[in-house]
Amino acid sequence: MQTLPIRLSPGQDLRQALEDAVRSQNCRAAFVLSGIGSLSTAGLRFAGADQPQRLVGDTEILSLSGSIAFDGQRSSSHLHMALSTATGAVLGGHVAAGCIVRTTAEVLLALLPEWEFAREPDAATGYDELVVRRLSGHQK
Repeated sequence: MQTLPIRLSPGQDLRQALEDAVRSQNCRAAFVLSGIGSLSTAGLRFAGADQPQRLVGDTEILSLSGSIAFDGQRSSSHLHMALSTATGAVLGGHVAAGCIVRTTAEVLLALLPEWEFAREPDAATGYDELVVRRLSGHQK
């Protein structure tokens, strides 16, 4: 495992920036160890919902976690985040595209160069679920 600390700047899309960071390291599997910061716009998909809720206004990232996969062609993430609004209300759910950094986001990624994450249909859940594979040439 390798770690990659990054700081995102105002205006960056949180999800896209994390996927780009993993891709730039030629890595196919990573996960978020820690993430804090602030957003000006957020998108969270709550449990059981089909569409994300859009939150506009200052929010604080209280925690960020999840996995990031890159299959050589496209990235896919499964990220969850807890946010605090300007009134102190706390919301959490799946991170959608369009979460825009307000002042900063400080994220520590764990890169797994010996592994590949993919998302494939799972008959039991009806969703694309995580598939973990050891890359060829890497032994235990």
